[in-house]
Amino acid sequence: MRRILVVEDSAATRSFVRSALEDGGHLGPFDIVEATSGFDALRLLPRGPYDLVITDINMPDINGLELVQFIRKSDRHRSTALIIISTQSSEKDRARGLSLGADDYLAKPLDPEMLLSTVQRLLSNRPAAG
Repeated sequence: MRRILVVEDSAATRSFVRSALEDGGHLGPFDIVEATSGFDALRLLPRGPYDLVITDINMPDINGLELVQFIRKSDRHRSTALIIISTQSSEKDRARGLSLGADDYLAKPLDPEMLLSTVQRLLSNRPAAG
């Protein structure tokens, strides 16, 4: 089963992402783990491996961009697929997120079908973690 770590300080957004990915389409179902902050994600990453990390940018303590940088520098997690979700949707914000190593960048409010199709696209060409 594919494992996804959702890193988001908003309980409503975490619930929305979980709901959008619940059946997993042709790759599912997914095992979805939730982190409430970047710090919480760093605590949960060693319990991986994860096939995908979906992270918000604006969070207390460690933000999503710092988390992306940490994951890309980690020997254990550097090949993990990464999606940034953010209300910051300018082309400059998107370019920065992608340049740090995110595989995709989706603007909020999220479209559930777009989110699921992005997840399926990123995971369909990768072997399952673990």
